[in-house]
Amino acid sequence: MQKEALQALFPSMVEHRRYLHRHPELSFMEKETSAFVADRLRGLGIEVTSGIGGFGLIGIIRGSKPGKTVALRADMDALPIQDEKQCDYASLMPGVMHACGHDGHTSVLLAVAEYYSRQKEDLEGEIRLIFQPAEEVCPGGAVSMIEAGALKGADVIYGVHLWTPIPVGVAGSAPGPLMASTDEFFIDIQGRGGHGGMPHRTIDSVVAASALVLQLQSVVSRSVDPLNPAVVTIGSIQGGTAQNIIADRCRLAGTVRCFDEETRALIRTRIHEMAEGTAAAYGAEATVDYMLGYPSLVNDNQEFERFYETAATAAGLLPEISPKIMPAEDFAYYLREIPGCFMLVGAGNPEKDIIYPHHHPKFDIDEAAMLHAAALLIAMRDSYCAEHESSSGA
Repeated sequence: MQKEALQALFPSMVEHRRYLHRHPELSFMEKETSAFVADRLRGLGIEVTSGIGGFGLIGIIRGSKPGKTVALRADMDALPIQDEKQCDYASLMPGVMHACGHDGHTSVLLAVAEYYSRQKEDLEGEIRLIFQPAEEVCPGGAVSMIEAGALKGADVIYGVHLWTPIPVGVAGSAPGPLMASTDEFFIDIQGRGGHGGMPHRTIDSVVAASALVLQLQSVVSRSVDPLNPAVVTIGSIQGGTAQNIIADRCRLAGTVRCFDEETRALIRTRIHEMAEGTAAAYGAEATVDYMLGYPSLVNDNQEFERFYETAATAAGLLPEISPKIMPAEDFAYYLREIPGCFMLVGAGNPEKDIIYPHHHPKFDIDEAAMLHAAALLIAMRDSYCAEHESSSGA
């Protein structure tokens, strides 16, 4: 019955996803996307609260019978990337595109909303549909949603990510840590500028910064326990204005990814120490601006077990235990509050040339994956409620 119902909803899922793909909006700017979602939820007779944490919104489906409250989350924001795909649903917004699948996530949750809205008479408990803004940019939208009460009274939360590194028909997750924490840092090296032909009268900030780039590569290899995955990446170095001028100032920008708080704190300390020490060795000064971002995403072990069983038996997917991955997700904040599971649903398909990684200008998904994602969310919710109905009845 569930399979037939979802198959009937699939055309609207595709229609919604393609509309959103044509009309992407950046983080904290999802005004029209939020209105689009709210209109469709209200059209289904679903209670909607909007304007949460900016453009976030929550839809509430209350069953006619008492039971558990299950939260389901989708993110809505796009990225500042120019869409290079040649298709009729390519982005119409210059320099903005859905390059991570959030349009698909939103469409999946709209389909789940419609599926359950037709079952209110037989439904137990409450389904809370969380449409979240600003996952792509720290501090993200999850914290403000939580502060506004998105999880108040909720018993468990589930979320999916359409994931092109995994083929369609496969889903992955892990017990405990799945996705890394993410921090950002900016290091300003202050030297003394001057003529390129008279370096002895200057303090070369570019040379000091270059040395620091190399020094920072040793943080993971020589300071972090090799059994603890971690990454320190310098993504930008900016300094100087001309080939014959020694720059007085140079800026480095980078990111840190890891899975436990002890390693996270160690790396932060070492970056400060190395920046100050290396700059001083060249007669320069370093100022470090270090910003803590999303924590590591840690799944509840029991809810992971539910995923592993449910994905195969109820959602028709091949489940896998995913290795830890270094991309970060602010779904982590929800999992710090209540039990839950975040699941990667395969959306890659080389036969359709869907091979490009997330955040790539030619990123796309096999839309059949949305059907799998919706089935998985429904199966997880139904399994949780059936288990707790059984235990309470005993």
